[in-house]
Amino acid sequence: MKLNCIIIEDEPLARNLLADYVSKVPTLNLVQAFGNPLEALEVLREQPVDILFLDVQMPQLTGISLLKVLQNKPMVVLTTAYSEYALEGYELDVADYLLKPVTFERFLKAVDKVTQRLAGEGKTVVVSEVTAPGFVFVKDGTKSVKVQLDDILYVEGLKDYVTIHTPGQKIVTLQRMKTLEEQLPADKFIRIHNSFIVAVKAIDVVHKNEVQIGQASLPIGDTYRKAFRDFIEKHHIQ
Repeated sequence: MKLNCIIIEDEPLARNLLADYVSKVPTLNLVQAFGNPLEALEVLREQPVDILFLDVQMPQLTGISLLKVLQNKPMVVLTTAYSEYALEGYELDVADYLLKPVTFERFLKAVDKVTQRLAGEGKTVVVSEVTAPGFVFVKDGTKSVKVQLDDILYVEGLKDYVTIHTPGQKIVTLQRMKTLEEQLPADKFIRIHNSFIVAVKAIDVVHKNEVQIGQASLPIGDTYRKAFRDFIEKHHIQ
């Protein structure tokens, strides 16, 4: 059985990202994605759904306010950029709370929580294999840029900023290396230094203390040396 979902999110980029995540999970069916919570409220009153992905801060009606007036609530997953709403959300018995920017892995954990709760209520959900998206969204100044994973050569970190190196450009984004590392598939990317994550397929040469990607020579940090060596031996990279 598939779970019917509705997304309420006033930011088009965030709304489209969630819709894409839903499309990647075979057990989910997106009924509709709304930018206006008042329009969604009418649909929710007429058509019960299983999961509601709900933004907290919206101009017409906040997500918290919508929950307080909604009858026959579905399983609710709140999404917001502000962690201070978490307590109020849990007081309203939401299934989970996603902090933006939402990664696909964290999205899957929320779906798993909902699935377990529904199973506890006697609703059967068939779990199928999911496919991770082949891209990430990163902030570049005032805009968000979609970066295809296959285009990434390596990622360079400096304090709270990271630079994503691709064959055609460098994208500088305000976020921590750890945050971006969690969004990158572990079978395609590996961290070799506090300041560098490399795409495995982009590695041209592995030296004793560095790797070469094109004209760039990137150091292998002592902390990551053993894990990196184990990785390349496992994958027969010479």
